[in-house]
Amino acid sequence: MAIPAYLRIRTELEEQIRSGALPPGTRLPTEAELQEQYSVSRTTAQRVLTELAQAGLVERHRRRGTFVAAGARQENLLRLVNPTLRGPEIPGRHAVDTATVVPAGDADVDLPGIAADAPVHQLRRLKFDVDDNPIAVELSAIPFALAPRLLEEDLEHLTVHDYFARHGIPAAKSRVYLDPVLLDRPTADQLRTTPGQAVIRLRRLTWLADGGLAEAMWHIIRPDLVEFFIEQSVLST
Repeated sequence: MAIPAYLRIRTELEEQIRSGALPPGTRLPTEAELQEQYSVSRTTAQRVLTELAQAGLVERHRRRGTFVAAGARQENLLRLVNPTLRGPEIPGRHAVDTATVVPAGDADVDLPGIAADAPVHQLRRLKFDVDDNPIAVELSAIPFALAPRLLEEDLEHLTVHDYFARHGIPAAKSRVYLDPVLLDRPTADQLRTTPGQAVIRLRRLTWLADGGLAEAMWHIIRPDLVEFFIEQSVLST
């Protein structure tokens, strides 16, 4: 499957930022410069810079341009509640830990409104940064009836909301909960950190347009490697 142009360009710039090849304060190409450099449309160039900004990797300033942010491992929490998101919730590569079909009652995340005996896909993956540090464990559960062929996808690169969009599944809204939890040993071992420490689990529910549950998932993130933020623009009148 061909990689979309915006994703290829964004990944290339993201890797340069995270590796230090583009240090904080570096000015990125403008939309027009990206268009010319990669022979892409303005829409594609705009999407690249917008998604880098949403991920907290760059800061965009009107009339001045786009610059690499000081905290290149900051992540925008608003990405997690965007049902139209096409790229990964947390930028970086995945490694599949397990991919199975289980009864909803046996899933490692609550699926409100789904019968306990209903089959669901359960996908557990590790997220790595550009230095190959494990930064997050992700678990996602999707009703089997909604996406019966999900496990045939390229699971290392799968973004669930992108899958929904490609298959006409009408995801309508998402909500994220912040759960304080103690890190269990298996998860701590996967994250190469100490078990028992208090961490924040980001738990997301996504619903369909008809109110049915589309996905239940959570991330547990190493707090020493990722800093989350929410940014809101306030314009004076």
